[in-house]
Amino acid sequence: MASRAVPELTDAVQAFHALSDPTRLQLLQLLRGGERCVCELTDALAAGQSRLSFHLRTLKEAGLVQDRREGRWVYYRLNPEQVERIAGALADCCTPKKTWLKGCC
Repeated sequence: MASRAVPELTDAVQAFHALSDPTRLQLLQLLRGGERCVCELTDALAAGQSRLSFHLRTLKEAGLVQDRREGRWVYYRLNPEQVERIAGALADCCTPKKTWLKGCC
């Protein structure tokens, strides 16, 4: 069977991959309280800057977080629109007979 990439499904796969790591889940939990400076996140997780940068980049590429630069500091926050889309994708894939599963079984 030929594989067709459905944009919503591709986005969901990338987001679910981003959510598959405990450090990234901890980052999202910290960001639930609002925007945080990367230095605060580093301190809160007792993680090295390069390790944290990797995880934040993964979350950003999945669209789950957004960033802004202020001087030499970078601030991160949740992207509520993407979080809602991914929550919807999860609900869709766990509910029988959704359209993106058409032709599956």
